[in-house]
Amino acid sequence: MKWILIRHGMTRGNMEKRYVGCRTDESLCPEGIAQLKQNLYPAARHVYTSPMRRCLETAEILYPGIRSEIVPDFRECDFGAFEYKNYHDLNGREDYQTWIDSGGELPFPGGESRAAFAARCVRAFERIRKKAPQEDCALIVHGGTIMALMEAMARPKGNYYDYQVQNGCGYILEEDGSSQAIP
Repeated sequence: MKWILIRHGMTRGNMEKRYVGCRTDESLCPEGIAQLKQNLYPAARHVYTSPMRRCLETAEILYPGIRSEIVPDFRECDFGAFEYKNYHDLNGREDYQTWIDSGGELPFPGGESRAAFAARCVRAFERIRKKAPQEDCALIVHGGTIMALMEAMARPKGNYYDYQVQNGCGYILEEDGSSQAIP
């Protein structure tokens, strides 16, 4: 059995390099839709998604006709005060520099910590893993969700930031923890 982990397609916020978390429910942009339609993705029999519009739209494009099961805890991190801001908006802010200096370990001001976010995602994955059919399953989620799951599950072990992926990209994760990048 394979777990196909795919980051949702591109949004306008992604194009502008913004922190697009769980507070912003934006749709895919036309460029993101076109990019998804150009790539080939592995087949899946079951699809699990974040509840965010960008993930639901991606699932519909990549796996039409397969009903997505929404997993609320697969939603993106709560970026708090940094939500929908980019480097240019945040550069020079003391709270942003403090967060950067922590290596991304401190909680976002008014938001979630990486550790709490990752634990939420891994718990959700373990819940669906126990009940999932023994057939290949796709998870259409966020970059951070993929990073959290890969850090916890992939072998050989890597760290969270080793698993950054572009929009529409991801990994195939085998039950034994082996993985390969897609597309």
